[in-house]
Amino acid sequence: MAAAAKTRPEAALGKPSPDWSGWSACAIAVVGFGTCLAGWLTGGGRGSLPWAPSIGLELSFALDGLGALYALLATGIGAVVFAYGTCYLRLHLVHEHRPATERRRFWPWMVLFAVAMVGLATAQDLVLLFCFFDLTAVCSYFLIGFDRGEQHARTAALASLVVTVASAVALLVAAVVLRAEYGTFSVPELVARVEPGPVATTAAALLAVAALAKSAQVPLHFWLPRAMAAPTPVSAYLHSAAMVAAGVLVLGRVHPLLARSEAVLTGLLVVGLASIFVGGVLALGQDGLKQLLACSTISQYGYVVMLYGIGGPTANGAAGFYVLAHGIAKSALFMTAGAVTTATGEDRLSALGGFGRRAPVLAAAAGVAAATLAALPLTMGFFKDELFFRAAREAGPAVAVLAVLAAALTVAYIGRFWIRLFLGPAEPGTAHRAPARALVAPVVVLAAIALFGGVVAEPFARLAEAAGAVATAAPVSLSPSYHLDARAGNLMALAAYLLGGLLLFGARPTSAVARAVALAGDRLGPNRIYVGALRVLARCSAMLHDREVRDLRTSVAAVLIPAGLLTAVAFAATPTAGAYTTGRIDGLDWLILPLLGLAALAAIGAARSAARMAMVLALSVVGFALATIYALAAAPDVALVAVVVETMQTLVFLAALSRMPRPGRAAARPLGRWRDPLVGAVAGAATFAGVWGFLSQPTSAPGMSAEILRLTPVAHGADAVTVIVADFRGLDTLGEITVLLVAVVGVATLVRRGRLW
Repeated sequence: MAAAAKTRPEAALGKPSPDWSGWSACAIAVVGFGTCLAGWLTGGGRGSLPWAPSIGLELSFALDGLGALYALLATGIGAVVFAYGTCYLRLHLVHEHRPATERRRFWPWMVLFAVAMVGLATAQDLVLLFCFFDLTAVCSYFLIGFDRGEQHARTAALASLVVTVASAVALLVAAVVLRAEYGTFSVPELVARVEPGPVATTAAALLAVAALAKSAQVPLHFWLPRAMAAPTPVSAYLHSAAMVAAGVLVLGRVHPLLARSEAVLTGLLVVGLASIFVGGVLALGQDGLKQLLACSTISQYGYVVMLYGIGGPTANGAAGFYVLAHGIAKSALFMTAGAVTTATGEDRLSALGGFGRRAPVLAAAAGVAAATLAALPLTMGFFKDELFFRAAREAGPAVAVLAVLAAALTVAYIGRFWIRLFLGPAEPGTAHRAPARALVAPVVVLAAIALFGGVVAEPFARLAEAAGAVATAAPVSLSPSYHLDARAGNLMALAAYLLGGLLLFGARPTSAVARAVALAGDRLGPNRIYVGALRVLARCSAMLHDREVRDLRTSVAAVLIPAGLLTAVAFAATPTAGAYTTGRIDGLDWLILPLLGLAALAAIGAARSAARMAMVLALSVVGFALATIYALAAAPDVALVAVVVETMQTLVFLAALSRMPRPGRAAARPLGRWRDPLVGAVAGAATFAGVWGFLSQPTSAPGMSAEILRLTPVAHGADAVTVIVADFRGLDTLGEITVLLVAVVGVATLVRRGRLW
């Protein structure tokens, strides 16, 4: 657990230095919130710039309803959490005995994450969506692993990165599939063009996989409880209102494409229900404050996934409202957990109790947040469940019953969290200090917003309507309100409260079931599979590494053998009938063939020679034979360059070998007897087959040479070669120069220290 456990009293900390980086991050979030809000109130907007026009990529953004909802959530919650973090991070670093300058390593990643979320919310291109999607994963990796000295923080960061980045590849594959079929990456254009069919189903399934992994849905949910190793501001932001929300954001953005496949929508419904109940049951059995809230996040985003699985205007609008209510409440609860931990030094429910008498303001604010999550009246959460129940009833009686059970589960685990933490007797030996006011104020702010939304729901409903309209590709109308009658929604809510109370106060059997589910998940669940897979990959990597680094020839074989095998697979999967032809031998061919034979014999001699001098001379024969062939093929400039290079190379080899000690006779290993001929045969056959096939039937597609010649004047070059090296391959050339420079510096350093000879 990365939340600060036992901290010294604030008086012992000395005069705190202002966290200018933290307050700067907070100011950026406030400005971002104001900009997004002003943009939305003035009608939103769209903008697009060319990115890679040749393949239809654009930097296309739109502040539509869905983009506004998530952008406002990311910047608004971000501003509150950043303000909280300026105090929390100071206490955390003092407890960890780390310098205050570590804050400079924390806040840039938080700001970059907020920017990535706004970009993700407004992106209108699938490839652009993928870039921001992966950027959030990279930021979360560094934030979860902020306490890099702790093993569990490093492993948690790796788990989140592996799961979210590996699954994000599915999003990129889906983009390529849709581009190949419909000729565009633009989401609005795809919504207009995509028709139901195998391609639409395949792409929709891939998009759903990427989004579900990001939102920590079953069975890819195991990374989120691990991620609680992060400092509390990270959990309050990323794991309640931002990173985990990115998955359902993508579901909402591409939902019109998902709706082309009933199978995918059914899958979302099933996964959402499974996540609700698995996450809820796990939350009932958790003892750690943040672990309980993390499991509840799995469950709560299961509601949103379930709503997108139901589909339709009501469900999609309800999903937007649910994300808003959950983000506000859960961020407040995470910050509550951090405030309690810094004040008491404990992060387990079993070691806490009665904290409300010491911190009544925090208890009241956290109570409002818990009530919001439990959907009690006079809070914003009541309307989220009202809309949820309405969508469930439209899906059928079975789904409506499951919806009531899901809401009851939420009442039980969030009630357990608040009651065990703030009510009852204090645990013996627990130091109950009042938390810092700077840690309580942000919780109060979010609680006030939740209460305001419980009285005046109209602004939040309008925003959710706009978001639902994007997900539905049609207008959406929501009308959350209180009704003092026996209508179905009220009866479902009362049933949920009653069942939730029974689960809450029948704690013993409920806790036993929760512990059994958690134990079964640890032994047989995806976390065990993940850990086992990492161990297998580590062993395979170590084995291959040990073999590859034995000598230079083994390293070369590790490249040539896979390349040859991949070429063989490509030929096996490609029709090659009539692809190979043999022409006539005439003219200069009679001179070129002997030279090729000489080069082949010299290459064999170089490979089999044990003497250094003979090897160098054989290699020079290969080079000069090829230079002669270039001259005969009417390429005197290339031939001249080859002669110069071969001459210099031979002289350098001879000079270096003369300074090296004479090697001893090495014992021949059995591996070398068959390895070298095998590698040569596989690589030679693959190269021969590829070159012969290409020369027999060159591609009829237009080559790049004409385009390069056309663009040469545009690049202000006198000849194509110069332009290719300096402009078209400018970054590549710069990279090559950098590598050579580093190698030269390394060699020069070793020479000066006398380590080469």
